[in-house]
Amino acid sequence: MNIVIAILIFSFIIIFHELGHFLTARACGVKVNEFCLGFGPKIIGFTKGETLYAWRLIPFGGACVMEGEDQESDNDRAFGNKPVWQRFLIVLMGPMFNFLLAFILSAILLAAIGVMKPKIGGVMEDYPAQEAGLEAGDEITALGGHRVYFYQEISAYVFFHGKEAISVTYTREGQSHQTTLIPRYDEESKRYLIGIQGPGDYEKLSAGQIAGYSFHEIRYQIYNTAKSLQLLVTGQVSLRQISGPVGIVKTIGDTYQQSARDGAFYIFVNMLSIAILLTANLGVMNLLPFPALDGGRLVFFLIEMIRRKPAPQKLEGYVNMAGFVLLMGLMILVVFSDLFKIFA
Repeated sequence: MNIVIAILIFSFIIIFHELGHFLTARACGVKVNEFCLGFGPKIIGFTKGETLYAWRLIPFGGACVMEGEDQESDNDRAFGNKPVWQRFLIVLMGPMFNFLLAFILSAILLAAIGVMKPKIGGVMEDYPAQEAGLEAGDEITALGGHRVYFYQEISAYVFFHGKEAISVTYTREGQSHQTTLIPRYDEESKRYLIGIQGPGDYEKLSAGQIAGYSFHEIRYQIYNTAKSLQLLVTGQVSLRQISGPVGIVKTIGDTYQQSARDGAFYIFVNMLSIAILLTANLGVMNLLPFPALDGGRLVFFLIEMIRRKPAPQKLEGYVNMAGFVLLMGLMILVVFSDLFKIFA
């Protein structure tokens, strides 16, 4: 059951990503030969117009296969024969659709449960928050000069900046105050804490507020992904602390089982939260300027705009192939790391 739920979530996110490429390609007049979910042998499929719509054996992945995308074509509607700005837009809209999906799912989630605002429900004894005079009922409005909209942003910010002094802006009885907290490392939880507890309840939002908070949710997810990548690149976290496909499937399964005890609504809410996280992550990852990713292709298009002529197709092919091999190697390492964490 866990794997089935994970496949459904991954498939929905991937289809939406590829839909961004597909709809933009069609709008630009590019011939799309195939729109598929998965890789490998075709399980089922049908042709409508000039496009084959297929479901392939390996469910993790998908493709919008365009005429003249990876090879030269004499067809005027080939991807490679379109103006560079159209090719740039077609590739860009895959990740942008991931962010659009995150916005839609966030709006659904916020409409269903509301928002937990960054209000302090309580302070822990002998921790920085209490020592600085923070009290239950105070609302944190900014951390390190960055506006805060959700309670969960506080723990995320402390996680990423736990070794730093953090400036905190908060309101009490309508008055704004500012203080500085130095997080304290907690041996039991193995993380830095400032010693506050959440309000524990969610506040309902109007339709206009839902749209605004959905935007902030996307910003929050992008920030988390970008900071996590920064910590990985700078060696502050290791690959063992990163979850790959196996780890994500296990997380989905564990979350599903825990939510099932509380009923269908909690399953819906928690699976929706995971989907928001994954689609925002996929959007950010695909924008990285790395060969074989959408971001790597965008770099080639930018170079073409500057040089006013495309890079040799063979060169781009070799670079993308090298990038693909490196990505597969990294994926294998992460999968083995996931398995080690599960069975060790």
